[in-house]
Amino acid sequence: MKVLIINGSPRLNGNTTIAVNELVKVFEAESIEAEVCRVGNKDIRGCIACGKCAELGKCVFNDAVNELAPKFEEADGLIIASPVYYASANATLIACLDRLFYSTHFDKTMKVGASVVVARRGGCSATFDELNKYFTICNMPVASSQYWNSVHGRLPGEAQMDTEGLQTMRGLARNMSFLMKSIALGKEKYGLPEKEPWQPTHFI
Repeated sequence: MKVLIINGSPRLNGNTTIAVNELVKVFEAESIEAEVCRVGNKDIRGCIACGKCAELGKCVFNDAVNELAPKFEEADGLIIASPVYYASANATLIACLDRLFYSTHFDKTMKVGASVVVARRGGCSATFDELNKYFTICNMPVASSQYWNSVHGRLPGEAQMDTEGLQTMRGLARNMSFLMKSIALGKEKYGLPEKEPWQPTHFI
């Protein structure tokens, strides 16, 4: 089994990386392959709603988004990790996710999702909610832990002192491992849930 972790921090070894590393250790112990991809330091522009992805099967801008797409399709789970900027995720990460989710047309049903947020102090809950919305629009179950998936620290390395936050990361990785394994067994026995044809309702 495989989980893809997208690290939205532009810092190479910042506090978001400390949180991600805690997850990776548990996934390795659970015999789940974890691939970490950093996007916070990439040049990623936002979606321009050109609709070319419907024709091309990929985003018209050939950058890190198109590199992530096959990894996402192959993965059993996706974790999005971000530092908090003005009670929101890193703008580069949001640009990446908007295009990644919109331009990929493979079925994401029952891929397990989770978000992780890191802040000096406030804004974690707003960012956590913001990131979870990518999963809940795609039939992706969301993994939880003993607390909202947040870690605190300002200066590089300070997240190491947030013992509760790191424990929350370990709990998240264990719960996510269980969910991915359980869903794999369920798919073998029952298949995926039945889907109705989409019935779009427009308001204008």
